This record gives sequence, structure tokens and C-alpha cells, in this order.
Amino acid sequence: MNDVILLKLGEVVLKGLNRHTFEDKLMSNIRRRLQHCGKFHVYSKQSTIYVEPQEDACDMDAAYDACKKVFGVISVTRARPCEKDKDAILACARSYLDGQLRGAKSFKVETKRSDKQFPMNSMEISQYVGGLLHDAYPHLTVDVHHPELCVHVEVREKAAYVHGPAEPGAGGLPIGMGGKAVSLLSGGIDSPVSSFMIAKRGVQLELVHFFSPPYTSQQAKEKVIELARQLTPWCGRMVLHVVPFTEIQEEIRRACPEDHFTLIMRRFMMRLAVAVARRTGCKALVTGECLGQVASQTMDALTVSDDACELPVLRPVIGMDKEEIVRISRRIGTFETSILPYEDCCTVFTPRHPRTHPDLEEVRRYEAALDVEGLIGRALQGVERITIA
Repeated sequence: MNDVILLKLGEVVLKGLNRHTFEDKLMSNIRRRLQHCGKFHVYSKQSTIYVEPQEDACDMDAAYDACKKVFGVISVTRARPCEKDKDAILACARSYLDGQLRGAKSFKVETKRSDKQFPMNSMEISQYVGGLLHDAYPHLTVDVHHPELCVHVEVREKAAYVHGPAEPGAGGLPIGMGGKAVSLLSGGIDSPVSSFMIAKRGVQLELVHFFSPPYTSQQAKEKVIELARQLTPWCGRMVLHVVPFTEIQEEIRRACPEDHFTLIMRRFMMRLAVAVARRTGCKALVTGECLGQVASQTMDALTVSDDACELPVLRPVIGMDKEEIVRISRRIGTFETSILPYEDCCTVFTPRHPRTHPDLEEVRRYEAALDVEGLIGRALQGVERITIA
């Protein structure tokens, strides 16, 4: 029989009467992620999602890797199904895990019997299979507490399944169950991590990037597009809205005090992101701001930014330190791209001495010197939409 992939559900199992809605969404997400891997049958039974290949051409390695990045799944394992018979289970364990059994020094067998009609209980199955495996591989010692290899046997409705240790899944909730939000994506380390973390809570994302040619280069834009691509294995298909920002920044430099450049620029970003959110049916904004990391991320500065925003602002990394953010960035594969030395609009016209504790009324007075509505309207007319799949 062909291998199958078993996906165990995380907090989806806690959802009570609407659990089936979460499971249906999760299976829909899995099917979409597996489209490039071949034809699979995806279905759910007893808090487990089964991914069964329907043709020999299915790329099981790619499917397994894709499943580890689907939010809503807490663990992933590749298993070999067999008949629900004690000797068939033993034979399957010997053939399927032979290499791992030969390479290990200690082992144990752990059994879960979901099919209560099976004539042996879990302990009896483990003892039977474990005893005969020990006879077949005499170099192995039995260690029930800290084994080098755990042989898993699952006796379920349709078949018995044998597999080695499971790998962690992405966790979280299925994308699409947490609403829809606009994530502000720069070329730095923090905003891709922030996008990943909020997507993990089931939020579907639209991405917004602010582009300021000639002060920012085409390479800087391509860097952000690549970051968006690197997020798609986790976040699924997204649209990147590239907003022209040059005129706004030049007007801020012309009309406002230097120490307020960044603050007023952030307020324009929030207004533009809200406008994109209105166009796309999003209910919140997501930023990579981390409290106290830079001058525009003090509590007073964040208050000034939020004043220009009509929607909730979600900040997943607000309480993290840089090492924590970098660690996640490395895990999701965006770090090396994030550190490429291409500028983004946040570094354009950076004030020498930025205001860290601004007064909101003072900021509003400086901003009154600008044609806010006109600048916003012209920027929105020039938005470029790039589908990232």
C-alpha cells in the first residue's frame, strides 16, 4: 500500500459546535496547497486529517513539506497503512522502519487503538509488536522513557498505520477563519515575521508596500516581492499592493519640521493602508512595530500613528526582543532576504534627531500644512497590484 500523510489537529479540536467549519476550511487549505504535488484524497476522521495519494506520480516529499506549513495542523507524519492484523502490523513495522530500527540503539512501541472492535488493546499490541521487533533486531534495547526511536502503531477504522516520530506542524488556526487584514510589508526583518504570526491566527492577508523611486531602487522593490513569495508557503496566495510614496515624502520634507518626518510619514502610511483595507474588505491593519525598538515605536509615537487610523492595528511582535524576531525569521525562511542591503522608504529623509515623545496636537498642526486628501488620492491612483502565488 502507498504511504499516507497523517495530520493531527491542534486547537481546532476545542471549537465545539462550529468545529466542522474549521475542519472544512483546513481541508480546503490543504487541498489548495497540494495542487502542485499531484492528486490527493483529503478527508478527516477522529481528529486526524488523512492525505492519501491517488496516483503514483504524486510527489510525497513535496506534499509532506507543504503540509508542515499549513496553519491549523499541530503535527505531521508520513505513515504506512496495513491490514488490521497483529502480524500484518509487525511485518509493516519491519519493512517500513527497517532503516531506522537498524540505526537506533533503543526503542519502544506506542499504540493508539481508535477501533475498539480490534481484539487486542493498546498495551497488548505494543507488547506483541515490541517483543518480536526486539527478537528481529537484538542490538536494540527497550527504553520506555527516553527511546531513541518510537515506533507508533495506530489502529483506526479503515486500516492500521505504522510510522516513526511525528514532526511539528505550523499550529495555529486555518487561514480564513480569523478574518482578513492588511499587513504593512517593508524590506526589514520584523514585518514578514509579523505577517507570519498574524496569519497563524487564521487571518487572511493583503500586503501593502510603500515605494519611493528614485530614492528607493527597483532592487528594493524586488526584495519585498521576494519576501512576499517566501511567506506564501505559510500564508497562501496574497496580493501585494505597491503604493507610490515619493510625492508624500517630498511634501513632508518641504512643509514639516525634520524631527517630525517619520511620525507624519507613518500617519500617511496608516491612512493609505486603511484605504486599501476598505477596497479589499479587510477589518484591521498589521504592522511589525516593536515597542521601543526605534524612535517611531515609543508608546507616544504609536499613539500618534494610531490617531490617523480608523481600524484596529494588530502588532504581533510588539513585546518581542530582536533575537526572538530573528529566530522566527530564520525559521520561516525570510531572514537572508530581509538583510539584503537595499533601502526602503522608511530610511528616506530619516531625521537626525527624531522626536520620540511627540505631542499629538502639535503633529496635527504640522500636518495641516499638507494637502492630505490630495496626496492620499494621488497615491491610491498609482497603486500597483501584484498577485503572489
